[in-house]
Amino acid sequence: MTREILHRKAIELRKAGYSYSAISGQLNIAKSTLSDWLSNVPYKPNKETLNRIGKARTMAIEAQRSKKIKSVEKARILAAKDIGKFSKRDLFMLGIGIYIGEGAKTNDIVRIVNSDPKIISTLVTWFRKILNLQNNNFSIRIHLYPDSNKEEAIKYWSNITKLPKTSFLKTWVDNRTNKKRKNYGKLPYGTLHITVKGCGDPKLSRFLSRRILSWIDIVHRNAGIV
Repeated sequence: MTREILHRKAIELRKAGYSYSAISGQLNIAKSTLSDWLSNVPYKPNKETLNRIGKARTMAIEAQRSKKIKSVEKARILAAKDIGKFSKRDLFMLGIGIYIGEGAKTNDIVRIVNSDPKIISTLVTWFRKILNLQNNNFSIRIHLYPDSNKEEAIKYWSNITKLPKTSFLKTWVDNRTNKKRKNYGKLPYGTLHITVKGCGDPKLSRFLSRRILSWIDIVHRNAGIV
């Protein structure tokens, strides 16, 4: 089954009252993935679930889940007040922060490697709005496991990055045979490697890497980081 079908099936099973363990066993999907997919899906345990894990335990789990949902909502309201209006300067500093953690810092290369769509989307926005990069400045390669679908992965990342499929290089597939079955579905769209190309502009080749690293150095020094 494709990821979309698995996602839809997982939602159907959750609404039908099945636990994460039951859904994981039936669809062969990691519980961590189900947690991301189903955290906001209404859930009332069915008879099969109640018989298997017990009514008291089920009620305790549901109470804890309800408490978590309320806490998350309270945190979001407070966070919105903390952040306030988001400016271009905020985006500039945010991009530097993400690049500190996820960007290349050697060989005069500007590159970001990550599997989180929010990180990727934020950095592409940063590249475009702060560094004025165009579509032809991006070179993308996807790293996949054999259980993933290449075309689905390209379609997915093209939608996240808002970049055409022509920006994507040949997909790299990890064909090692010792991949643990429990990891199935954890990275269905793989890891994205985005490299910036200068395309003849000297400001967007080695110099851009050195400029970004200089930003990072200034941020570290101003923050008192040696």
